[in-house]
Amino acid sequence: MRLDKYLKVSRLIKRRTVANEACDAGRVMVNGKPAKAGTNVKVGDVIEIGFGTRSVKVEVMDVAETTRKEEAKDLFKYL
Repeated sequence: MRLDKYLKVSRLIKRRTVANEACDAGRVMVNGKPAKAGTNVKVGDVIEIGFGTRSVKVEVMDVAETTRKEEAKDLFKYL
């Protein structure tokens, strides 16, 4: 699954366009490397997102095309 879509489906970032812009600005890293929006995400990948002064680091636990709000938190775990 594309990185920008995963960020939206997992609700780490609210909108896909915002996820796209964050990737283009270099604020998203996958496994320690800067990632583009089209980067393929799989189970076990570590995603780090920079939000201003703080950053969020998560591990991909599952990949799903769609998910309900209550189940979105099961797609990743915070590190």
